[in-house]
Amino acid sequence: MRTLTPAGPAPIAGPGDPTPRRLLLCGVAAGPLFVIAFLVQGALRPHYDPLRHPVSSLALGPGGWVQAVSFVVAGLLTLAFAAGLRRALRRVWGPVLVGVWGAGLICAGVFTADPVSGYPPGTPDLPAEYGSAHAALHDYLSLAGFVALIAACVAFGVGFARDRELGWAAYSVASGAGFTVAMALATVAFSQNPALVAHGGLFQRVAVIIGWAWLTLLALRLLRRRPAGPRTPVGRPRRPS
Repeated sequence: MRTLTPAGPAPIAGPGDPTPRRLLLCGVAAGPLFVIAFLVQGALRPHYDPLRHPVSSLALGPGGWVQAVSFVVAGLLTLAFAAGLRRALRRVWGPVLVGVWGAGLICAGVFTADPVSGYPPGTPDLPAEYGSAHAALHDYLSLAGFVALIAACVAFGVGFARDRELGWAAYSVASGAGFTVAMALATVAFSQNPALVAHGGLFQRVAVIIGWAWLTLLALRLLRRRPAGPRTPVGRPRRPS
């Protein structure tokens, strides 16, 4: 019998158990809610330039609690999605990596970043050192989440390739690569590189949208599978042993 891979056609659940599907729905909701939240705030916040400033800077200043809550809510929804992935796929590493990304989001909401690129007004473009332990934790724990998301894209890409779902394999790996490149450009920009600093926020937003789009579409893909009965896995006929 064929061994199921992390991205393979594992059943979501038995017909009488709706819990995994509800958890996967959290993965559908998390990304769009987070993206809408920072797009709206970025457009409305005085003195904030979405092309220049990072998403995390929305948690600074008046009304910053909205972005902090957005981080935490998106992180909790992502943790629920990771649990749904674990139950749907009956694998460990892919769901665990998605869960680390979710935990990183929660930490980004709990621990506030230092100002960068001159926002809020009157702050330095780049502090000489971290202003608080909170700011250091924000950066390091967010970085762990970024790395986990990239690793998740690769892990699922390998799983899809083994399962001969080459379109999804290519999309997963390309998403990880695109996220990596865009986030690297954003990091250089936030370090006040003269050629890139004016577009640091844009690069970061491109990275975040790439990552959330992949997670959202992955959740939708799994939700489209009908609940499996006791016969064969959904998606392919059983092969002889």
